[in-house]
Amino acid sequence: MARSRFVGDPGLTARMTLVMFLLGGVFVALIAALMAIFASNGGVGIAMLIGLAGIGVAIYQWYSSDTVAMKAMRAREVTAQQAPELHAMIDRLCTMADMPKPRVGIADTSVPNAFATGRSPDRAVVCVTTGILGMLTAEELEGVLAHELSHVAHRDVLVMTVASSAGIAAGMLTQGAQYGMFFGGFGGNRRDNNNNGLPIWLLVLVVSLVVYAVSFVLLRLLSRYREMSADRAGAYLTMKPAALASALQKISGEINTIPHKDLRQVSAASALCIAPAVAGVSLNTLTSTHPSLEQRLEQLAGIQAELGRPTR
Repeated sequence: MARSRFVGDPGLTARMTLVMFLLGGVFVALIAALMAIFASNGGVGIAMLIGLAGIGVAIYQWYSSDTVAMKAMRAREVTAQQAPELHAMIDRLCTMADMPKPRVGIADTSVPNAFATGRSPDRAVVCVTTGILGMLTAEELEGVLAHELSHVAHRDVLVMTVASSAGIAAGMLTQGAQYGMFFGGFGGNRRDNNNNGLPIWLLVLVVSLVVYAVSFVLLRLLSRYREMSADRAGAYLTMKPAALASALQKISGEINTIPHKDLRQVSAASALCIAPAVAGVSLNTLTSTHPSLEQRLEQLAGIQAELGRPTR
């Protein structure tokens, strides 16, 4: 956990460690299975190339995560002269949290949202949309920014970025296997069949789908927990959980009124945003990247009640 004044969360640290360990094991198992599949067809080199490609994806995502997310949201970095009030608010929160100030960005979209990304606190960027700037009060925006800064301090953005590499590699393999199904499969010495007579493309497809499914579930379980953790940390930093609760209600309510074509602009980075860029969809499912609004409001109400109790 980062050394800042954000409240610590051992549960988040444990989950991030477990997810990284499990997905690392899954990635190794994927390469081992591919090597075994291709070995009987003289294609061990293909499996090694796939493994190197997967490692390359992880390194690329780690190195350029901030750039990729900013492009996905069509956001731009802004200076203190271009957005003085926004910078001043982040300056104040970073001082309160005793953490380095990230870069600041604005995405020109009416969809109210905010996100944080970057491979380290020194390389992080916190971005808000023009839609959220025009909708929230100063206290509400402060709550949202504190939530995003806690993601940076806890380094869960980095873990989510790197951990998603296993799923990306599996997705690439799935597409490759489907290509092989239509165009004669992968090259081999036995007419693309293994010793059991099954086509290589089918075995690769099954293995990659299993890996993708495991990665999908683990990342979503971590994603939902990290949002609850960020709500909690942001609320304790500002000591105004009601302001964050109000912001979440406004954001969710506004998103439900925005046309789907406009939501698609930010859907690529939806998992990183404070609220998912989806309208009219239940979040009480295994596939959701965020906890339900009800869960988040209940937690914030509990914090508000705790802070409101007199101390002896």
